[in-house]
Amino acid sequence: MNKRIRTRLLIALFLTALSIYLFAGFPPSISNMNERIHRGLDLSGGIHLVLQVVTDDAIRAETDQAIDSIRSELGTQNIVVAQVARIHTDTFLVRGVDTDKDAQFRTAVETVLPDWELRRAGDTGPNAYTITLKPGPSAALRRQAVDQTIQVIRNRIDKLGVTEPVIQKHGSADQYEILVQLPGLDNPIRVREIIGATAALEFKLVHSGPFPDEGAARSGLGGMVPVDLALVPSNEGEPKSDAYYVVQRSSSVTGRDLKTAFVSRDENGHPAVGFNLTSDGSRRFAQVTEQNIGRRLAIVLDGRVQSAPNIYTRIADTGVIEGGPKGFSPEEARDLALILKSGALPASVKYLQEEKVSATLGADSIRAGVIASAVALMAVIAFMLFYYRLAGVNATIALVLNLVILLGAIAYFGVALTLPGIAGVTLTIGVGIDSNVLIFERVREELRAGKTPVAAVVNGFSRVFITLVDTHFAAVISAAFLFLFGTGPIRGFAVTLVIGLVSNMFTAVFVSRTLFEWLLARQRGGATVSI
Repeated sequence: MNKRIRTRLLIALFLTALSIYLFAGFPPSISNMNERIHRGLDLSGGIHLVLQVVTDDAIRAETDQAIDSIRSELGTQNIVVAQVARIHTDTFLVRGVDTDKDAQFRTAVETVLPDWELRRAGDTGPNAYTITLKPGPSAALRRQAVDQTIQVIRNRIDKLGVTEPVIQKHGSADQYEILVQLPGLDNPIRVREIIGATAALEFKLVHSGPFPDEGAARSGLGGMVPVDLALVPSNEGEPKSDAYYVVQRSSSVTGRDLKTAFVSRDENGHPAVGFNLTSDGSRRFAQVTEQNIGRRLAIVLDGRVQSAPNIYTRIADTGVIEGGPKGFSPEEARDLALILKSGALPASVKYLQEEKVSATLGADSIRAGVIASAVALMAVIAFMLFYYRLAGVNATIALVLNLVILLGAIAYFGVALTLPGIAGVTLTIGVGIDSNVLIFERVREELRAGKTPVAAVVNGFSRVFITLVDTHFAAVISAAFLFLFGTGPIRGFAVTLVIGLVSNMFTAVFVSRTLFEWLLARQRGGATVSI
């Protein structure tokens, strides 16, 4: 046998063996195949969620941050005001502005808060103003909240080890909805805890408390809670009590200022969560603690006070979140560190839809898809053997090898196989046969023109090669657009199709031509066939 032909045959055999090992293991088995080929939600079952981002939360956080910014600026410029407090989601009130510095105040607001609209509020007291977020920046913040929520959820899901999750926008732009599909998971409660935990971390100065209940807290304020204060329930005590703190409504440092979080220990050795702040957060945290030594600072997580330690000294960039007298459980500490490290949700989420997709339905889909692919394969093989006879055997070998390489690549790259992905496998069968038909018909034309079999094979493959490249490249472009703009299952179809197109170019051109040359060389007693 010619050395070159032998080398090409060895390459084809090596890739065949490698592909079988990748998707079926050694020795090959169905169980190995089930483990190595990941399946999407429609085939393996899993969890389907539709969430809605409560974007008002992000606007409120932005309003509170604007309040802190203007307070700091007014202090720097020595402009005295009686009160600064949020009165609506996107509006806060500044009352009692020093009359002599009214113009200076207006300039300060326009400089520090260019995205906010300043209006005089005559019915709320002397020399009072309302400051409202403009519609354009407000809409941008709401869209940004959805984008950030998608990214945070993706970070959390990635740490759970879910293969090929679908996390994307859902519905119209003003609905602020997110679609989440998690194949292979069967514990929706655990998923809700990880995804839905807002992990809204805030540091608020304590005004008074703790009080034994909400009524006592209100009584301590004379029955009315001022607009710049808030009642926050506490997780302190064992068992968890109904204690309440009265804290400042605005937060100078929030979870958005976190740089990282990690499992730690509190002073009693119980599991806790340590954290480090960003440079900007560290600056503000140091300023707050330095100016309020002797007061208590409440660490508020998802609207509940975890602890309220006294400030004994200036604190810059690090701290610990404790879980009460007994601390967090190890799992709670790990989950909280994971959630904080992946980023706090910029807003809370509501569950609009929750479904657990049965794996039984997936098994039925797999069975139907496999049957359809097998019937298509058998029909195509029967046609090729009937129409092209011995050359049909060549096409059959190339086609089967194409599917083997396709499955090996799916297993190697960890592509999640979906029902549309199975359709992509079936389509690959058609594309493979189409390539062989183009080649064989061209070879037939060369034979009719009086060429020798060797010359007919060489010319047939050479002249059809450009056509194959052109058609396959066009199909890859179409698949790329499906991948970019399609949903999860459609993406699965696009990925499977692209892999099938690449493997088909190898089998239809390299393998099929090698088999023809090997057969012709044997018929000619080992004569060399030039390329």
